[in-house]
Amino acid sequence: MARNILKEVEAQALALATNRTGSEMLQELLGFSPLKPLCRVWTALRPNLRFVACHRCGVHVLQSALLQLPRLLRRPAGADEEEEEEEDGPSQTLEELVLGLAAEVRDDFLFFCGDTHGSFLVRTLLQVLGGTLLESERVKPRGSQSSESQRTSARECKPTEFEVPKTFLNRLQDLSTCFLKDIAVFITDKISSFCLQVALQVLHHKLPQHCARLCDAVIDYLSSRSSSAGGSPLLLFLRDQTSSRLLEQVLLVLEPERLQRLFKDHFQGQLDSLAEHPIANFPLQRLLDAVTSPELLSLVFEELSPALEAVLARGHPGVVVALVEACRRVGTHQAQVLQLLFEAFHCAEPPSRQVACVPLFASLLAYEVYYELMEEEGAEPAEHQVEMATTRALREVTVLGSLLLQHLLYFSNPGLVLRSLSALTGPQLVTLAQSPAGSHVFDAILTSPSVTHKQRRRVLKTLKGQYVALACSRHGSRVLDAIWSGAALGARKEIAAELGEKNQELIQDPFGHHVARNVALTTFLKRPGAWEQQQSTVAKRRRALSSILED
Repeated sequence: MARNILKEVEAQALALATNRTGSEMLQELLGFSPLKPLCRVWTALRPNLRFVACHRCGVHVLQSALLQLPRLLRRPAGADEEEEEEEDGPSQTLEELVLGLAAEVRDDFLFFCGDTHGSFLVRTLLQVLGGTLLESERVKPRGSQSSESQRTSARECKPTEFEVPKTFLNRLQDLSTCFLKDIAVFITDKISSFCLQVALQVLHHKLPQHCARLCDAVIDYLSSRSSSAGGSPLLLFLRDQTSSRLLEQVLLVLEPERLQRLFKDHFQGQLDSLAEHPIANFPLQRLLDAVTSPELLSLVFEELSPALEAVLARGHPGVVVALVEACRRVGTHQAQVLQLLFEAFHCAEPPSRQVACVPLFASLLAYEVYYELMEEEGAEPAEHQVEMATTRALREVTVLGSLLLQHLLYFSNPGLVLRSLSALTGPQLVTLAQSPAGSHVFDAILTSPSVTHKQRRRVLKTLKGQYVALACSRHGSRVLDAIWSGAALGARKEIAAELGEKNQELIQDPFGHHVARNVALTTFLKRPGAWEQQQSTVAKRRRALSSILED
């Protein structure tokens, strides 16, 4: 169907591509298109490349065509021979069309990179030439991504790689030299900077030497500007919205030795001011994301650790979460950073307050704020009141608070955090599980190698009597499924028995009926012997698979 429709609209390809509805239709069709129809549409648009690439609708058609390459390059030779032979094929192959597009873009590189819509084409072209599709750059034709949504750790964005001809990598190398010719523009212009950021990520995976050349060019240019008061000239650009985004990417792709040299030359002695700055705190987070050596982490930790409470007070918890993640990843300073968190959230002294750390970390609120206490300045902190804590509903769990708890649970000794989790009441744990962010804390409890079976069981036993509430919740049901997957036969019997008392309620609930099916609740209620045998068989298979994977 796609082949026939594209054949009919080929003559009107330009008009359709630059029409909102027509553009959306072409994007959908190209996603299913065989090779030859796609090449014919591409050929029809090529004489008007500049117009189409800089059109708000047309550029997405070109992007969609480029993004078919991973699919079409995998096709065996002659796969399209069954297509209508009476029709003349396109005069150029797909590889030639891509290389031709890259040549035209190269000849007017600054124009395409600096155009609001044309830059989308350049960024997609760079990914295709490098055989690396970035998660953060996935095309969303119905609406562009917000810039803030892209500000995530590169470790969370796994690129999709595919094989490309050597000619593609050669052309990618050519385009990388275009950035060097006008490096000042790509550092200071907001739109053009996005193209350089994508180039750094793609080159990091496929041509690391060229990535290092671009990084050096960026750092050398910024370092050559006029010095800021009392520090490196780079500090001025860390506080600028456009260049700071570029520096974030540079930090993530630098080799460890270059990263350590950059830290000593430009960052050391300035971390406190960077952490408290509304823009510069983001490049600092990326620096922490990139740390892999104990030596560099020790330098950063020594300078940043005394300022954790001030950083939280400024509303920049991302810096604290990034530091905790670095301690988890490198495996050092874990006990120290946990003690500093206790002090920052005012639950270090008296020691009885430490049991309240999970609600405080999850909500990112200090002890007095969370429990609404009025303490005079200089007065001794009051002891923790268990009755007050157990009767209070859990406050809203923040995304960064959830991430903080997840990292802490992966520390080599998460005992204090687990003790706090065990002190929560059943309803409080249910609130945590039903939270979109808080539900992921249970993922860490269930999967962290640092959490022993005994510790895990101590936390989860509090949920007894709350399974129906979990099952009838969007996020709680996912937590219950995860608990069920790792539960022994005895625990599964307890869960099924409790759910069986509310079988009708579960069946009628949009989330509960999935849990009932997963648990095989009908079989449990009507044929308990057969259910037990079935569960034993599943457990044996799981153990066998685990032993194979371990080997």
